[in-house]
Amino acid sequence: MLNDGCPIPHFPVVNSQRSFSNFLVAGVIALLAIAIAGFYWFFVKNPVNLVASTSQPNAAIFVSKVAPVMVSLLANPDQLQALDSKNQLSEIKSNLLSKSIIDYRQDIQPWLGKEITLAVTNLDIDREPENGLQPGYLMALATTKPDKSREFIELLFSRRVLAGGNLITEEYKGVKLLSDDTPTKQGFLAGALVGDFLLFANDVKVLRDAINNVQAADLNLTNSVQYQKAVQQVPENSLAVAFLNLPIVAKWQGLELSQPTYNSQIISLKLNSQGLLAETSFFTTLTSVTPSPSLSPTVGALKYIPSKAGLAISGANLSNLEQSELAKLWRQATATVYGSDEDAIAKLSPSLADIPRRWNINLKADIFSWVQGEYAIALIPQNQQKIASWVFVVENSPQVSAGIARLDAIAATKGLSINTLTLAQQKVSAWTQLSATSKPTETKNQAPLAVEAKVQGVHTTLGNYEIFTSDLETLNQILTSEENSLMSNRHFQDSIAAIPRPNQGYIYLDWLKSRQFLERQLPILKLAEVLVKPFFNQLRSLTISSYSSNTESLKADVLFQLQQ
Repeated sequence: MLNDGCPIPHFPVVNSQRSFSNFLVAGVIALLAIAIAGFYWFFVKNPVNLVASTSQPNAAIFVSKVAPVMVSLLANPDQLQALDSKNQLSEIKSNLLSKSIIDYRQDIQPWLGKEITLAVTNLDIDREPENGLQPGYLMALATTKPDKSREFIELLFSRRVLAGGNLITEEYKGVKLLSDDTPTKQGFLAGALVGDFLLFANDVKVLRDAINNVQAADLNLTNSVQYQKAVQQVPENSLAVAFLNLPIVAKWQGLELSQPTYNSQIISLKLNSQGLLAETSFFTTLTSVTPSPSLSPTVGALKYIPSKAGLAISGANLSNLEQSELAKLWRQATATVYGSDEDAIAKLSPSLADIPRRWNINLKADIFSWVQGEYAIALIPQNQQKIASWVFVVENSPQVSAGIARLDAIAATKGLSINTLTLAQQKVSAWTQLSATSKPTETKNQAPLAVEAKVQGVHTTLGNYEIFTSDLETLNQILTSEENSLMSNRHFQDSIAAIPRPNQGYIYLDWLKSRQFLERQLPILKLAEVLVKPFFNQLRSLTISSYSSNTESLKADVLFQLQQ
């Protein structure tokens, strides 16, 4: 890490696939964290417009068509850091990368332009199977003063020589290449000034390929049909952009997807009055992908979700979920990262993966199959408890009645009793576990026996909806405080206002309410919070929604709502 500023790559050549993952995650997190922290101080505290120089990375000409991933920040970091009064950007950077021998203000700031691009350009530089994968990494820094940046690169390598490096200079197609092939504590490094960009790589071969990509236009990413289609979806004044070649990302993971639905993805980050809006599009060439049903009004089932819900998911027609483009995307994504969706759920949330086994149910056959109308699902974190209360609301239909009967039968096989009782003047059905208990007495006489009923679930009909909850207390809140629903929550309304309509429903995560619960359920969050603590401290909520109007792409938005 440069002192007080922008990153310079320290690229160790490691015989491990993990190096790509670390590079990608660090790059994405860095750009995201910079954008969010910058937004908070630049836009909220000082309501002015921060305009990116372009919505398309100019450094794409250096990147191959077959590169797995490219991530670009399309603004000068100083625009964001200038108003970082609490030094949160510096804190993020110090957590992400170690410091180097370079002073940012003196050596980088005078010439740095409005683009920083990071890319994994090649999965295996030397193509020698016996030494494993050797990914090629490239960083391109836009320069406004080529002479100053040339002085910087020469200064950088001279300092590396003093630190024990072995400097190699060569000319390749009219470009001077500098490299250091001695593995110092700073790792291997190669650099060159090409036009308006200063390039750094983990191997001089990566620089040669970058130059070839510029001179032979058919080789670079800008001439890829997939990329050209993708960048058309990037909105103006995007702060950052990422492009992924999905089958090649899977190949890097050691996987060959038998039938990949989506072949590429583009993500853009843009400032929004509520926070930071990430817009993403997935592209496919298959004609068998059918868009999920779009909903113009907000799902009515949400009016029965309590305002204090930490997580809420809403949409329509779970019965067709297996064939929807969302399900196909989920299967491809989890297969790429974890091998299968079952493995993904087991690793991300063991408690969620345990539900079908513990209840002896098949979610697809026993629940999803009869949900053809609107639905809403919510988790409500409870103080000092490791588990959360849950709510499931589904629009009534003849299929729902048959589905409830099936669930009652499953409950009976688990030894639960189906009882009818009155709650808040409403007739409800409860799945209860009955057990005999004895109360201690002060005498030596045998303690009297009593029957104790432990509620495992409860449901009732309200309006045109069937409401299921994990306990009586949660259902009572819904029955007695309908005006205190998620639909009346100002933060929820502000979040969904930023999402285009019609759409296919929402996933809404209230970070402030669910943080402790999620940290217990998803240990990986602890690592993320260490890397970008300021971001998580500012985050209020996360809202995700998808929307599609054709069979060629799936579009989705993610809104990071920040505390103001």
